[in-house]
Amino acid sequence: MNAFIRGSLALFAILTLSPAWAGLDESIARLQSEWEQIKYKQPADKQEKAYEELTKEAIAVRAENPDRPEADIWYGIIVASHAGAKGGLGALSLAKDAKAVLEKAMTRNPDVLGGSAYVTLASLYYQVPGWPIGFGDKDKARDLLNRALTLNPRGIDSNFFMGDFLYRTGEYEKAKASLELALQAPPRPTRPLADEGRRKEIEVLLAKVKDKLK
Repeated sequence: MNAFIRGSLALFAILTLSPAWAGLDESIARLQSEWEQIKYKQPADKQEKAYEELTKEAIAVRAENPDRPEADIWYGIIVASHAGAKGGLGALSLAKDAKAVLEKAMTRNPDVLGGSAYVTLASLYYQVPGWPIGFGDKDKARDLLNRALTLNPRGIDSNFFMGDFLYRTGEYEKAKASLELALQAPPRPTRPLADEGRRKEIEVLLAKVKDKLK
């Protein structure tokens, strides 16, 4: 359980929509920015409390935008990240909450936000323990990651999480290929902090994969 959701989750550049959705765009951008600061700038021992506080903001954004899957997806990402920072069996209820909200979002529009719901939900499925403790399911995780890659084949996050999944399942050659693709992903101009932090994670994991292949 302590390995649960360490990598935290991927989101893609926010689309500029019509003025009618400007309020939602601003709220999502704020959640995204605050999540990145916690993930990549906060010390590990401060992250659990910070994610807990950010969850309150995400709840408010969902309440203001009850019909928008983007709000549900960001809530799911933040709660999943909170679970990863918390660790242990106490994180399972958070993971279940994130899973339920992400599944709800996917019934509305699974492709919104670059398919981040696929990646986030997949990370839950492959990092949470399976039955009888949790809902973990590697087959479901693989399917969701493949769907994310179909939608975003060059994405840094979709390839990173596929590489992480393949590393955990012992498929080291495939993991290496996915991680090398992730390093080649085009930069996201609005997300330099996330790109920098993710690339560091990729390099660390790629070194572990190469060590396994020696």
